[in-house]
Formats: sequence, C-alpha cells, structure tokens
Amino acid sequence: MSSEENKRDPERGNDAAPEEEAAEEIQAPEGDPAAPETEVESTVAPEVAEEESISAADGDPVLEVDGFAVLAEELEATRLERDQYLDALRRLKAEFENSRKRQERERVRILSMASERLVQELLPVLDNLDRALEAGGDIREGVQATREQLAEVLAEEGLLPVASDGQPFDPNVHDAVMGQPSEEHEDGTIIQTFQRGYLLNGKPIRPAKVVVAKQV
Repeated sequence: MSSEENKRDPERGNDAAPEEEAAEEIQAPEGDPAAPETEVESTVAPEVAEEESISAADGDPVLEVDGFAVLAEELEATRLERDQYLDALRRLKAEFENSRKRQERERVRILSMASERLVQELLPVLDNLDRALEAGGDIREGVQATREQLAEVLAEEGLLPVASDGQPFDPNVHDAVMGQPSEEHEDGTIIQTFQRGYLLNGKPIRPAKVVVAKQV
C-alpha cells in the first residue's frame, strides 16, 4: 500500500499543482496590488504632470529671480549709457565755454592792436597841429594840410565821407534837418550839408545832417 500511495502521491502532486496555479491565477487579479496601481497611475499621471507644469510656469521662483536679474542688468546698462551721455555733454559744454573765452580774448587783443596802430598813425597828425598852433599868424594852410593828413590815415582804416551836396536824399545815410523851397533843384535834392556823415568799411556810422530841396 505504501508503494501504491507513493505512486499516487506524485500523481496527486502533479494534479494539485495545476489546480493551485489556476487558483493563484484566479486570485491574482483580486489581490495583486500592482494592476490597480498601474491603471490609476496611467489615468492620473497626465493630469498631475499638467498641473505641475502650470504651477511651474505661473509661480516658479527661479524664473522670477531670473527675470529680476535681467531687468537689473538692463537698468544698470541704461544708467551707464546715461552717465556716458551726461559726461560727453559736460565735456562739450566745457569745450564750448573755453572756445568762447578764447574768441573773446582774441577779439580784445585785435581791438587793442588796432587801437594802438591807429593811435600811432594819428600821432604825426597831432604833431602837425601842435606846429601849426606854435607858428602863429595865418594857420589855415597848416590846418588844411593837417586835416588832409588825418583824412588819409582814417581812409586807410576804412573811413570815408558820405556824399551829400547835390545828391538825392537817402534816408540810409542822410538825416534831413529841414526842407527848403528851391526852384533850382529837383524835389528831394540835398542843397546844403550841416554836418558831414561817414561810412566805416561801407557801413554808415554817422548820417549826414542836410537840407533838402522842396518844390514850391
């Protein structure tokens, strides 16, 4: 019996194994925690990932820090550019002021030299007047010669008399002191000069005071 039971036991054991495996296969879906977790992860994972991506995009402190850093760099660059422009403007202003001062000094120097030269040229005229006064008697010839000499010196500096007697009245260079009826002259003709006018380098510096003819 024992030998037969032993023979049967292996067969029984072989028969029991498929039954236990079948039972395990049947119970595995009910008790295996892996399958439900896999299905839950497959359905929840995209939503969780999407929520994480949204939260990261909306309030990620790293991105905010990077944005502030970029703004700070741009602000600093703008300040440096501003300082450069201000510095260039200050240098330009200083150069302009220095140039203006140099021109003013040069103008004063030229005027001083011109005045000095003019005085030196007028000194001989003054000497001739002194000689004429010392001579006594009729000094008309001496005064006339001195005046001509003075006129020549001033002409070299650009001083010329304004033509007046017998000329048409010109308000730019003439000043009509009075009008006088005249049948011998056309209307507006200068018939007398009270005071001679002068031009300096073509520019009127004193108008001539004249009497202008009027038709009766």
